[in-house]
Amino acid sequence: MTLALPQAFTASSEALLSGFAPSFEFEPLPPLPEEEFADRLRRIRREATVAGHDVILIHSDGIGSYRTSNSYLRYVCDWAREGVLIVPTDEDKPLALFSFFSSSVILPPAGEPLLVEDIWQVGTWGRETYNRPGRTVDRVAEALAGHLEATGFSCSQIGVLGDATSQPYWKGLSTRLQRCRLVPDNGIIERMQRRRSKREQALVRAASRLASIGIEAAWHVTRPGVTDHEIYAAFTYAQMARGGEWGDGYQIGINRFGTACGKPYGHVVRPGDLINLYISAVSYHGYTAQIARMIAVGDITDRQEEVLAMCTEGVEAAAARVRPGALVSEVANASFEPYIRRGYLSSADSRTMPYNWNANEDGSPRLIPRKHVVDEDWERQGRKLMHIYPATNGPHNPNVGHSVSMAKMTPYNIASNNHDRLEEGMTFVLHSQWLEPEVAGANIGDCYLVTDDGAENLSHHTPLAVHRIKA
Repeated sequence: MTLALPQAFTASSEALLSGFAPSFEFEPLPPLPEEEFADRLRRIRREATVAGHDVILIHSDGIGSYRTSNSYLRYVCDWAREGVLIVPTDEDKPLALFSFFSSSVILPPAGEPLLVEDIWQVGTWGRETYNRPGRTVDRVAEALAGHLEATGFSCSQIGVLGDATSQPYWKGLSTRLQRCRLVPDNGIIERMQRRRSKREQALVRAASRLASIGIEAAWHVTRPGVTDHEIYAAFTYAQMARGGEWGDGYQIGINRFGTACGKPYGHVVRPGDLINLYISAVSYHGYTAQIARMIAVGDITDRQEEVLAMCTEGVEAAAARVRPGALVSEVANASFEPYIRRGYLSSADSRTMPYNWNANEDGSPRLIPRKHVVDEDWERQGRKLMHIYPATNGPHNPNVGHSVSMAKMTPYNIASNNHDRLEEGMTFVLHSQWLEPEVAGANIGDCYLVTDDGAENLSHHTPLAVHRIKA
């Protein structure tokens, strides 16, 4: 059997961006200065003092594809690889970094650690790959224990900051340093993520502008006959050519309902398609922004038009309430007023709201309906779509957004159960979503900064309303 694979690359693919120019100029920014990191270190040490820690350990692990499991080290000392940073609470004692215990080929720059005196290379271990007996986790724990003993912390309270990947290291360290007490304290850094400094705000603003330029590039190339790969590539080129750090922090979804959200697979744009550009993260000097836009190709149904309008109004209603002192729950509830007014929802309460991934009402798993959904581009590759996605009506999540900052930091959500007050320097996305299986879908959102007296829409360069492409 011979399969007709997705449209092959041709020279015309690169010509799609011919004549493209964004509607505004992007002004690059330098990385954060060392003084910003010095201030963070001062605050971290103060929190460690209050908590009674003699020293803290900050861990981030390699998780493949040259990414790390969290952004803690990037945030504290601008280190982009895996490692364990040792931070004595006393200011006269130097920082030490234990790193290079994964086989990642990434070497600085970028990411020379700031404020760190010594970097120790632990090495990668294992018989099959490296022909070295031992386990890397054990070697890291041994190295950390030896350093802590040598620097006077063999009997101390140690604050540990990390994630699920950190647990084997902390377990090994506890076994070696039995007179020490390890106290999890991620909150030291997580609390610092709530409000952004002026310099950090500028980087989030720049990331938003890169995303907007990418969206304009996607608009420039989108037309019937173009593939999702080409649209994704145009977005990627436009933002990365101007300083974006990587090109995999977003999704593109295309089908005739507007309910797709994923990665390119060879879909060819046709009249009647609804395209979802879900820009989950464009990264600039470690800081991210999130935007969501919809594209309609030719004529779409009245129901689809209503859903697009409803979600647009949802973002606008929420944004109108963003200001210092406003309750987060008020912002969230306002976003769902257009849904309630049209009868799509009965309440803005996130506890009772349906959403695309929820289980049955009694908590049991929900069976995804089985049905052949025609997708000729997928079937041309010898596959079939045999289930209906999403399984339920509703938004992706029962909220209207969440904080945006650095990758893998714990977010706060813009939801009905969050009664915190907005503060100057908070950055978050407001995205209204609604998906009905095989009927209609929309995902529309802007990135916002809370200012001294109101709000700044960081993604204002591209209109929130659906972008129209003539068929």
